[in-house]
Amino acid sequence: MKEFNPADNIQDLQYFGEFGGVNPSISDSSTYTFLSAKTMFDTFEGNAEGCYLYSRHSSPSNLYLGQALAAMEGTEAANVTASGMGAITSVLLQLCKGGDSIISSRTVYGGTYAFMKNFLPGFGISTSFVDITNPEAVEAAITPTSKVLYCETVSNPLLEIADIETLAGIAKKHNLALVVDNTFSPLSVSPYKLGADVVIHSLTKFINGSSDTVGGVICGTQQFIDDLRNVNAGAAMLLGPTMDSLRAASILKNLRTLHIRIKQHSYNALHLAQHFEQDGLTVVYPGLESHRGHNKYKGMINPEYGFGGLLTIDVGSLDKANELMELMQHRNLGYLAVSLGFYKTLFSAPGSSTSSEIPAEEQKQMGLSDGLIRFSIGLDNDIERTYSMMRQCMAELGIIK
Repeated sequence: MKEFNPADNIQDLQYFGEFGGVNPSISDSSTYTFLSAKTMFDTFEGNAEGCYLYSRHSSPSNLYLGQALAAMEGTEAANVTASGMGAITSVLLQLCKGGDSIISSRTVYGGTYAFMKNFLPGFGISTSFVDITNPEAVEAAITPTSKVLYCETVSNPLLEIADIETLAGIAKKHNLALVVDNTFSPLSVSPYKLGADVVIHSLTKFINGSSDTVGGVICGTQQFIDDLRNVNAGAAMLLGPTMDSLRAASILKNLRTLHIRIKQHSYNALHLAQHFEQDGLTVVYPGLESHRGHNKYKGMINPEYGFGGLLTIDVGSLDKANELMELMQHRNLGYLAVSLGFYKTLFSAPGSSTSSEIPAEEQKQMGLSDGLIRFSIGLDNDIERTYSMMRQCMAELGIIK
């Protein structure tokens, strides 16, 4: 049996444009014509393979991208959305109804947290936030109303590691759907192969890699994707989180280089993490043996793609963090910006940016300090040069000697 390799699965897909182009043709239409009224009816009912009705339902460009991402994650099908939040909200509203509840990791993206904590209660859906690295705490939080167990493979922003196989066992035991956001670890980890039911990505980040497009994807069984697209009751259909065809085509082109980029992101991040830890800084990176989830993550990853491009450094205070980030940006070492997966390094203080939706007291409880800087390490050609320049910035500010 062929060993699963997500990058090979992407490479093995081959499309031809309608005029023989090596890229599939972009369907720049919102609506489609039919030669017969019966074919239109059959298409609306979902019974006409290869026919298109309206781009909110589907378009060739979106289906090409979805096919490639399903191949990457090893799922039967995938549905692309206009944003990562479009994927998250569609999945949770498809799986949960009024009176249901969710068990979620306490360290998740701020937008995800806000949706669960502040928005879903209006639909009668509640969420319990737990330490996802503690299986006993996860299982203790499950109630008869629980329908979903939600986590991020590598959590945002604390880089905690979810033991997906263990969580899948808990979910199966209690008849829950395990939903995994794999945005931080494409190619490195294949959650579906480890037992997840649904895998989500923000395509905005590593998968697209150019910080020029917002997008998301939902990967799962064909039945679940069909349910999401159902014209009468599908969340991805009725909420309208439709990706534009031009953006889908752009992301598909960038997806082909993901394996090269992820290897470089991982190599550079490990180099910096090791050196800054040797300098005495408080560094969190899954590739370091000091990371408490290191051994678990090492056993989960597809080794050739490494431990990912995200690391954090705690410099003690928000003022010091801001001072350092401003200096590094001034020295052309990267950008003081949210998001991740860009060719240049991006850095931000998540407590006051991407996790600002989480109340300060809860940030403190989960271990998110004011001085924490999240780095999305870029594709620098000479990472030793980058390290030297970053270290010089830190030395000038008294962070290291």
